Amino acid sequence: MEKRAIIVGASSGIGREVALLLLAEGWHIGVAARREESLMELKAMAPGRVEVMNIDVTKVDAGERLLALIEQLGGMDLYFHASGIGKQNRMLTEDIELSTMDTNAVGFTRMIGTAYRYFANRGEGHIAAITSIAGTKGLGPAPAYSATKAMQSTYLQALEQQARQRRLNIRFTDIRPGFVKTALLNDNFPYPMLMRPEAVARDIVRSIHCGRHVRIVDWRYRVLTFVWRLIPNWLWRRFKI
Repeated sequence: MEKRAIIVGASSGIGREVALLLLAEGWHIGVAARREESLMELKAMAPGRVEVMNIDVTKVDAGERLLALIEQLGGMDLYFHASGIGKQNRMLTEDIELSTMDTNAVGFTRMIGTAYRYFANRGEGHIAAITSIAGTKGLGPAPAYSATKAMQSTYLQALEQQARQRRLNIRFTDIRPGFVKTALLNDNFPYPMLMRPEAVARDIVRSIHCGRHVRIVDWRYRVLTFVWRLIPNWLWRRFKI
């Protein structure tokens, strides 16, 4: 049976690597992003198994365009959301905060909601999304980024509970990477424990196949977030990051 997946945010980084892995496994995929040129490179690799759509998750028509891509693909078994932005913003510059909210909160809700409603009508499906370990605690250097990542994880958890209560066969995978060497980290800050997107993508695909609910990538970040959760708020406020 042919498996069909749509990857939003497939033009670069983790999203592109996941698309390549699914293609190698024989999936038919729909790829979407704002930059269509990179998507056409994926289509050229497997013309009969790749459909392309230009989607900007911050636009009000993004949900409609996702549904059009689903129809173009002939259906969807897996929705993978890799679209997101984030910057350090120690001076709390307004446009950085608002654009982060627009993409990571409003855009995320728009796209995940569209996929959820599609799967609810279809009767089954799998939603996987990249959130971040940054949602574990409020991070002073990146307020909007850490807040939206916490929101994303909570939103997925809420939808998973709702789907169960409605007896919908919709599975969820919340993927929480640490620092990954992608264009998102292009501010020349010396990030520690950088991971390669290819390795992260392999972990993600394995986690999807295994039906994991939450996956923190990798073991070092699982240890780190465990320690973070143990730090009381009065002490966390004094941490210098």
